[in-house]
Amino acid sequence: MSQRVAIVGIGMTRHSSRRPYHNDGEMINEAVSQALADADLSMNDIENVVIGNMDLFEGHVLNDAVLADYTGAVGRSGMKMNTGGTVGTTNVISGWYNIASGMCDTTLIIGWEKHDEGNATSCMITLWEPALGRPFEVGAISGLSRISNYYMTRSGCPLEVGAIVRAQASENAARNPNAHLRDRYTVEDVMAARMVLYPLNLLMICPTSLGACAMVLASEKAAKKITDKPVWIKDHATAHQVTRGAAELTTDPKKVVDTSMTVTGRKVFTRNHITKPMEEIQVMEMYDPCAFCQPAWLEEFGICEPGQGWRLIENGVTARDGAFPVSPSGGVLCTNAIGDSGTVRVAEAALQLRGAAGEHQVTRKVKNALASGYGGFYYTDLFLLSNSLD
Repeated sequence: MSQRVAIVGIGMTRHSSRRPYHNDGEMINEAVSQALADADLSMNDIENVVIGNMDLFEGHVLNDAVLADYTGAVGRSGMKMNTGGTVGTTNVISGWYNIASGMCDTTLIIGWEKHDEGNATSCMITLWEPALGRPFEVGAISGLSRISNYYMTRSGCPLEVGAIVRAQASENAARNPNAHLRDRYTVEDVMAARMVLYPLNLLMICPTSLGACAMVLASEKAAKKITDKPVWIKDHATAHQVTRGAAELTTDPKKVVDTSMTVTGRKVFTRNHITKPMEEIQVMEMYDPCAFCQPAWLEEFGICEPGQGWRLIENGVTARDGAFPVSPSGGVLCTNAIGDSGTVRVAEAALQLRGAAGEHQVTRKVKNALASGYGGFYYTDLFLLSNSLD
């Protein structure tokens, strides 16, 4: 690819469960306007627009066309993405290709979802084969339960670690004005919550949120004119390994499989000569839809050794002021407007690199950051971001 790509503008709405007095376009335009203002640009400076969400959840078709007046896409080239939970990161990857290929110098990325106008779980449970698949699936939580049970069985991770993850996320989200669930919880509070599907209780799973996130991407030449604090997309990888972290219907701890996290982590670290991730990378915004994803995926991405993920959490390493902060924004555990969840991960990692995350800024000096997206049939995108091209 001929051009290097930077993030030069970021905009994000506050997230919530309902927004009855704004339509989809008004909500999206709020994030778009913020991103353009952050980059000190107008829509006249944007050549390309990439938008994405889960159309099925709102019952819309071709909403990129319906929303064109609000997104600024009229008269511009563009794309509509829909890849499940990864759609927010797929947006960023698509925008990256548009610029890296030389097709344009500026791209506006938009991820969004307005869940108060649809029912995500009702849509998800109909995706499965009716006779054999659907009786075992109750939406996303059935797969997350299997991931959690498999990890706990394989690693010896105690149930209390999930409560530590959620309590930590609540502390982070309380500092983030754009997060959905901002109440602080103790470990005891989390452990006392109502069980939903073992080992996941009501506080250990992500909420149903609505919101929008927009970013302006620019080529190296354009970025250096726009801002003195570009955040560079140094690398990204995608994997479509159809596995829940073990065999489809087993939690056999002896079964070793390559997950989508394993594949993307290996690619990004190998290509960028990263041998000590926790030293060479200072923060990660992980797409963490349930509490046990954090320890399991720290291991699968290759950030730590097998069996050590939950011990890092237990020892405070992944806290905002820890040695390797994970999801200092509160993560997907506290905010999950599915269409923008992946975009938010990249945006929040970029804010950390800028030193512009406000109260939820990590205490480490950040030079490199990871951001991940997760969804679809257990697909993963992984980004390496940096404030330097070195």
